[in-house]
Amino acid sequence: MSETIYYLSLLTIFLTLAGIAIGSYPGFRMNRATIALVGATTLVILNALSLEEAAKLVDINTIMLLFSMMVLNINLRLSGFFNIIANRIIRIAKTPQQLLALIIFSSGFLSSLFLNDTIVIMFTPLLIEVVLKLKRNPVPYLIALATSANVGSAATIVGNPQNMIIGIFSGLSFIEFATKLFPVSLLGLFIIWIVIVLIYRKEFRERVILESEEFHPRIFKPLLIKSSVVLFIMLVAFISGLPIALSALGASALLLITRRIKPERVFLEIDWSLLVFFSGLFIVTDLLNQILISPNFNGNIEVLTKNPLIDLSVISLILSNLISNVPAVLVLSPLVKLLENAEIYWLALAVSSTFAGNLTLLGSVANLIVAESAKRQGINLSFYEYLKSGIPITILTFLIGIIWLSVFI
Repeated sequence: MSETIYYLSLLTIFLTLAGIAIGSYPGFRMNRATIALVGATTLVILNALSLEEAAKLVDINTIMLLFSMMVLNINLRLSGFFNIIANRIIRIAKTPQQLLALIIFSSGFLSSLFLNDTIVIMFTPLLIEVVLKLKRNPVPYLIALATSANVGSAATIVGNPQNMIIGIFSGLSFIEFATKLFPVSLLGLFIIWIVIVLIYRKEFRERVILESEEFHPRIFKPLLIKSSVVLFIMLVAFISGLPIALSALGASALLLITRRIKPERVFLEIDWSLLVFFSGLFIVTDLLNQILISPNFNGNIEVLTKNPLIDLSVISLILSNLISNVPAVLVLSPLVKLLENAEIYWLALAVSSTFAGNLTLLGSVANLIVAESAKRQGINLSFYEYLKSGIPITILTFLIGIIWLSVFI
């Protein structure tokens, strides 16, 4: 690679990552997906790598896993699966504190299996409708939904996109990953409940008895039964140690064998832009590693730090808030691969990059989904209002994650 191409490539990578961090370029109708795609294409045009080399950098297992989970989530949503769960939560809760706890733990658990973004998309409108009818302040419940979805998603490989990358790169099985990080997520959900109850004392001090209306969600029973059976088969495959991406793809293939749901309906709801985003990002970050990171860190990273676990986690926390968690994981993954006994560092990367999403309202897509959904119904979840809970939740969950990994793993 000539010196000119080297510097032009670095500039392209920097502009791409900067655009991803901001979310768009001022004056242009570009989102993160188009920015990543344009950046990757520019690198090929500059001849920093060939088209064939670029194609090889896209991790097909991660793309396949993400696509398959989207198909599963869409079928579950269409069947009414998530509405049934939300309805049960509403019926069980008798006090504001109980409602908060049920929102936090159900959101956290479901996010560990069905992608955190999916859960907040489904739950936010219904949650707003419920709390407004109950004449409660919707803000603490919305913050609880977003933060618990993030924390809960850290528990498994399929909980969020960055965990999918880590799961594929690390080779950890579904059970290995879950058994080691589930306790951290569970403790994190308790922390969210405590922090929000303390910050919004007025909302939760009163021992009000809630009298909510019973909702009757629309259920598509044949699809509900089929989706539930396929979900069970997929989880058995995960637990049995079968390849995670292939197991998920098999489950999605079973769901696409149908006489009732037109494939166009499923494919229209798939987030193709996220798949494009990942594909472009794989190329951009891998080239960054090849030309900048690897030449400077070709030895063991432990020689650079006194405590790699803490340092890696702090760097991940900061980087995830600067350029978003998925790019941060892709940038840091080559460094983790250099470490001996890398398993604990992969887990640390999963915890820190995911919990980092709770720091600010802009920290994760799940937060933005909740805020935008609330805004459409006239509820303002401001940056500052979120920050009051986001900072303590992030600091406390982050510390618990580090302590857990240091002491018990």
